[in-house]
Formats: sequence, C-alpha cells, structure tokens
Amino acid sequence: MKNFTISLFFFTILLGSNACSSKPKEQKDEQVQTKLAEEQTQVKAIKLVRTAFAREILANGTVAAVRKADLYFQTNEVVTKIFVRNGDRVVKGQKIASLDLFKLNNALQQASDNLEKSMLELQNVLIGQGYSVKDSLKVPKEVMRIAKTRSNYIQNNIQYKMSAYNLKNAVIYAPFNGVVANLFSKEHNQSTNGQAFCTIMDNASPEIIFQVLENELPMISSGDKVLISPFSVADYNVEGRIVEINPSVDKNGMVRVKASIQSASNKLFDGMNVNVRIQKKMPNQLVIPKKALVLRTNRQVVFTLRNGKSMWNYVKTGLENTTGFIITDGLTEGDSVIFEGNINLAHEAPVTVLK
Repeated sequence: MKNFTISLFFFTILLGSNACSSKPKEQKDEQVQTKLAEEQTQVKAIKLVRTAFAREILANGTVAAVRKADLYFQTNEVVTKIFVRNGDRVVKGQKIASLDLFKLNNALQQASDNLEKSMLELQNVLIGQGYSVKDSLKVPKEVMRIAKTRSNYIQNNIQYKMSAYNLKNAVIYAPFNGVVANLFSKEHNQSTNGQAFCTIMDNASPEIIFQVLENELPMISSGDKVLISPFSVADYNVEGRIVEINPSVDKNGMVRVKASIQSASNKLFDGMNVNVRIQKKMPNQLVIPKKALVLRTNRQVVFTLRNGKSMWNYVKTGLENTTGFIITDGLTEGDSVIFEGNINLAHEAPVTVLK
C-alpha cells in the first residue's frame, strides 16, 4: 500500500510537469515572434514616380507697400483735431487731421484786399497809357507787363493764390485707401513745416524687394513663382510672382528684383524682413525626399524596399530644393524609396513598413 501511494505521488507530479511545460512552450514561441518583430526597423516608404521638380533660388528680401505717401501740412499752425490713429484703415478722401484756421483765414482776406487794390491801380496805369481795362486784349504785351509791375498786381496775385492754397491744405485727407502709420503728433501742438505728419500705406497687395546674384539671373524671369516666408512668423508662406527685374548689376554683383503678392495678407508689413524662394518647374523628374538620402563612406545612398527588406543603392543626385533631390542615376521609376527610419539601416535588413 505504501509503494502504491509513492507511485501515485510521482505520477501526479509527472502529469503536472507535463501540463506546465506545454503552456510555457507556446508562450515562448509567441515571445520569440514578438521579439523578432520588434527587432525589425520600422520605416516609411513612397513609390518613386516622375513628377515636376521646383527648382529654387534662395534670397532675403524686404516687404514694401505697393503705395506709400507721407502727408504734410504746408504751414506751422496748431493742430486742432486728429481723426485717426496708427494702424487705422482709411479710405480715399477721409479726413486725417486739421489745423487752426484763424490766421489762415485772415491771411487770405488780407491777400484778397491787396489784390483788389492792385487791380484798381492796374486800371489807372492802363488809362494813363490810353487804354481801357475792357480793351485788355488789345493792350500790347510789353505795356501790360509794365502796368502789372507798377501796380504790384503780379506780386499780390501770387500772395493771394498762396494764401488760398494754405487754407485749402489746412486739412489733410487720405490720398488712397490704406493704413495710417508714423503718426506721432498730438492735438493742440504746433505742426512742423517740412516734417511728415503721418504716412498712409497700401498694404493690400505688398511688394517684395530682394536681390539675386548675377550668375542666377539667367535662371529667373518675370512671372516666375516665389514663396515668401517672414522671419518673424513661423510656418507662414504666401505666394507671389516676379514682376520686375532691374537690368543693372551693382558693384557687388547683385541684381534687384521685385515680386508682387497675389493675395491680400494681414501678416506682411512695410519694411518686414522675409525669406524668398524663387521656384521654377522642371517637368518629368525623379524626385526623392531629402530625408531619403544618407551618406555611407562619403557616398550617397538611398534604401529601397523589396520583399520586406531594405536594399542598399548608390545614387547620383542633381539639383536640390528645400524638400528634395533629383535622382540622375541609381534608381528607377516604381522603386519603393524608404524616407524614414533609414538612418541606421543595413543592406537586406528586415523592416516593417508603417502606413
């Protein structure tokens, strides 16, 4: 009986060990497969097709308002009213500011009186010469010139016109639709003759002024597309077209070029510094993303995908832009080019493709 109990005990242990050993074996196989999958590099790939390549020339430029006008008062009088502030949008003919009119009205009245006296004196001089004012068209030019000089008519007429001009320009108006800038004067302070009171700028479709090297001049022409990126605004681009190329090379070998923004932009201001990318399309090119190209022993290499493995390809590149390279040798249309996860890849390494 004792021997039977011992045998039964070992038999139970044997069954338990078999049951336990079978389950870990399945788990082990699953873990091995998981480990192999984890060891495979995860990559992203695209199919290589012929497409248009944007040839780029890079430059720095500045924004310039398409229209810009400094507004002046013609006399040194007290500013009685300012109707706008910096940054206000105005329309053509809108009031900007006005001066005190008291002295200007008096000056015009005085000039008018002096002119009237001169006309009476002119009449007396002509009568003394045997002519009538009614016959002024018959008066010889030389006689009329002498008569106007003696009567002081010419000088007083000039003074009257100047007084009328000053009174008319005691109020300044917006010459076109735009934005007010550089307005620093205050009401009840005297205006400064010869100094701009403010500036009106039309920023609706600003222009971009930049320079290119003279050896880049044959690569650009009017109508070429440009992309504008302000230094101060991240991830913002606006499209424009070249509208003017100055046919002159300066002493530094640079050529001045002007581009026009095709759409209104509220993020570009006069004088702002920008990056300029001139783009010219080259059709039917094999183009890869810049990230797809790596260096191995100082040679250009692109990995392609074939049967779940990465394939090492020596390539030659042509032109480049900010996003890609033209492939001139080493790849063919239809290849699956790995452009992410390729930094540490080896030839025929197993990879997992991410969507």
